[in-house]
Amino acid sequence: MSKTTARDGLERLLGLLEEPPDEPDTTSGYLDLTGPAPQPPPSLFQSAMESTFLPQIYERVWRPIGFNVAKGWPIGPDTAAEHAMARSWLGLSRPGSAARPPATVLDVACGPGNVTRALAEGVGQDGLVVGLDTAQTMLARAVRDTPPPGPGEPDIQYVRADAADLPFRDQTFDAVSCFGALYLFDDPWTALDDMTRVLKPGGHLIILTSRRPFPLRTARLAGDLIRRATGYTVFGDREITRALADRGFTHLKQHRYPLMQMVGGRRP
Repeated sequence: MSKTTARDGLERLLGLLEEPPDEPDTTSGYLDLTGPAPQPPPSLFQSAMESTFLPQIYERVWRPIGFNVAKGWPIGPDTAAEHAMARSWLGLSRPGSAARPPATVLDVACGPGNVTRALAEGVGQDGLVVGLDTAQTMLARAVRDTPPPGPGEPDIQYVRADAADLPFRDQTFDAVSCFGALYLFDDPWTALDDMTRVLKPGGHLIILTSRRPFPLRTARLAGDLIRRATGYTVFGDREITRALADRGFTHLKQHRYPLMQMVGGRRP
């Protein structure tokens, strides 16, 4: 990426923040709003996301195998179909289409940037796609694997910040995604409030998260035990759709898979 392109992208990113830093720290290739590394995460799954090993296998092994099995592979959608669905639900376009919108898109808890880059394929050249994560190891991989934008492609920027306390101004983004992360948040509902806050009226939100396959009391009790032991929340079929409806979202969509669910909606 040229210095001019990187500087322009950074200026656009800084313009989205509630409190832009006087001296932005981009020494690692992403905008770091967190500072020194925090204390080790409290849960087993959060600790795994902060590790140096997981980013190395995430996109080629962890995600395609683990997520696709959870979605019911080979019957459920594979990763490419999942990304295409995300672009469609978010009001983006097909890769290579001349009608790609110049949207501003936020990918919350972006990990190594695989979803961030997939969403960028549906955005026009004047758009901006922002991947946000807390884990330095994940963001380092995201920066390494994201090439400079080519002709007709949007800018992609990465930010290190708290995914449950977004640093952006109200009503900033045309679309917000959160794939494979809501179940790791200590307070997923507050995180959902913040995603709603930064979304423009008429903007689209999409979430890929866990699913409890049985509505039985024993299944809920098992989910509670998993939560306490690992920090992993298993959501019921109606929890996410109800939460979006309670926040005023319309045009709700939901695809249910054996152990995961895709949920989307539009902010009025």
